[in-house]
Amino acid sequence: MSAPSGPIRAVFFDLGGTLIDERNPEAWSECARASGLEILPDELVHCFGEVEVGNDAVGNRWGAEEFWRRVLDQATGTPTEATQVRGFVACVRERGGEAHLFSDVRRCLDRVQAAGYRLGVISNSRSEEWVRSILEKVGVLRYFEAVISSGTEGVAKPDPEIFRRSVARLGLQPAEAFHVGNLAHVDAKAALAAGLHAVWLNRAGTGFGEDPPEITSLSELPGELQTFRSRAR
Repeated sequence: MSAPSGPIRAVFFDLGGTLIDERNPEAWSECARASGLEILPDELVHCFGEVEVGNDAVGNRWGAEEFWRRVLDQATGTPTEATQVRGFVACVRERGGEAHLFSDVRRCLDRVQAAGYRLGVISNSRSEEWVRSILEKVGVLRYFEAVISSGTEGVAKPDPEIFRRSVARLGLQPAEAFHVGNLAHVDAKAALAAGLHAVWLNRAGTGFGEDPPEITSLSELPGELQTFRSRAR
């Protein structure tokens, strides 16, 4: 899929897995134990990653019970009782607020903002207010001119509508915006289909992917943007 042509004026970031690391395997293991399930932290992280990738084509709403049911089923090898899933999810939500920035985020935001780009966040999440609270807690809310949440908008990635609303929030056209996120289909390919420029942040990858274009760290993003800017001249 080819990227649109045109100058880039704004850069949108996904939230979880891109800006913030929401994984908390020790807490997840404790929540599982409280729900009557004995699952090691490493096993939960492994299954979380596999279910996240498997959900990529339809959107990763990992706060949802269905997502966690799949994680728990895979981790235990047996169907998890509905009451156990609900108890686990309630515990995970109660333990919320422990997210932290990936180490490459702040320097990336500084460089991208200094280069003159406007910044925004597009997140499949419970609400815009919740996203803002997370960004505030980790100390980066000030960077973002626009914060868009599927929970508030009533539409989620990969639907192109949420990308269109996001760029419209800044008074721009899709071809003037760039999106980066940690899911190949829900973030990169969906953004490209909506008319934006995009790359896939594949933190576990090689950086050689072309469909969609791939980076392995946000430290690479300023260089990617410079390349796009040079092509547009």
